[in-house]
Amino acid sequence: METLDAAGRDSAATYVSELVWREFYMQVLWNFPAVLEEEFNVKYRGMVWPGKTANFQRWCDGQTGFPIVDAAMRELRETGFMHNRTRMIAAMFLTKDLHLDWRMGEMWFMQTLADGEIASNNGGWQWSAGTGADAAPYFRIQNPWSQTKRFDPDGTYIKTWVPELRNVDASKFMDPPAPGMRLAPGYPSPIVDHSVARDITLDLFKSAAVQ
Repeated sequence: METLDAAGRDSAATYVSELVWREFYMQVLWNFPAVLEEEFNVKYRGMVWPGKTANFQRWCDGQTGFPIVDAAMRELRETGFMHNRTRMIAAMFLTKDLHLDWRMGEMWFMQTLADGEIASNNGGWQWSAGTGADAAPYFRIQNPWSQTKRFDPDGTYIKTWVPELRNVDASKFMDPPAPGMRLAPGYPSPIVDHSVARDITLDLFKSAAVQ
């Protein structure tokens, strides 16, 4: 790495980091094969996920009304790939905004990802759900609107995969529209209020941990 410039060193370090995560998740699966069926963290085993099952299909189809999530899910359906950042956003949205069981998303990713690998897929989903080994704390809940502002400020990614929004000013992707309003004709309103969903998630995890 010493022969690389600063950008090259950063890129190489990121690559090595991802290899370490891959090996870590393989070790978790090897030593704890039950993670394919249950939460790694015993505090959350048997946790109830009360989300509406009808919303799962809307998530799969990229019809949630959250542009960054919909772009990610449509990219997955059309190409079999998804950017690592949007994998996290989409996974956390399913579990912590829609309150649907992480196993549903894990299965969908394995069915559709061209690079799906069981250990990393399981580890990534449990990390996003807050139930896994070295998982994101349950109170770490990504806001799809602020994630858009940080990672897709010009709306390039969103407009590539959500053609209904190609003529919409990218600034409108960074905050939810007014209740009942749509960002564009033919594009759905957000199916949940992120702030309300966040509070529900916090209560769900607090309740599960004390049982």
